[in-house]
Amino acid sequence: MKSFLALSALLTGFSEFQLQGTGQAQLYFDTVLSVVGEEILAELFQTFDRINTNSDASNLESQLRSEILGSEKLGAIARNIIKLWYVSTWYQLPAAWRDEFGTKANDRTFIPSPAAYPEGLLWPAIGVNPPGAKGLGYGVWSEPPTVSLTQS
Repeated sequence: MKSFLALSALLTGFSEFQLQGTGQAQLYFDTVLSVVGEEILAELFQTFDRINTNSDASNLESQLRSEILGSEKLGAIARNIIKLWYVSTWYQLPAAWRDEFGTKANDRTFIPSPAAYPEGLLWPAIGVNPPGAKGLGYGVWSEPPTVSLTQS
């Protein structure tokens, strides 16, 4: 779980504290584990732990890009972890990945929990509340929006 949170923080740009604050960390860890299995997940964490230990802050991101996101095997899983945190959906791994590394029994597109939707990182990233899931609070309608539709 520690490696999952540290990797997720680096992949999403949110802190481990913020990720834990969603209440979805254990669910997402269990989701990834149930889809890809212990062997591949252990390989992902070993790769991450190695580059996290051996890289300084200035080249950690480039190591992450080249050794995990650029990996034919680990890249699709890391990208799915990003999607899982942002939109609360596990997307079926690409057909090319399944052809190369095998089809996993639980690998299909699904939402791990109805409670995951309002906790997706998409909402704080764009500065809005999830429509229909979290109210804005009493009297917020009387204040100007915090987001703008014009480009700066």
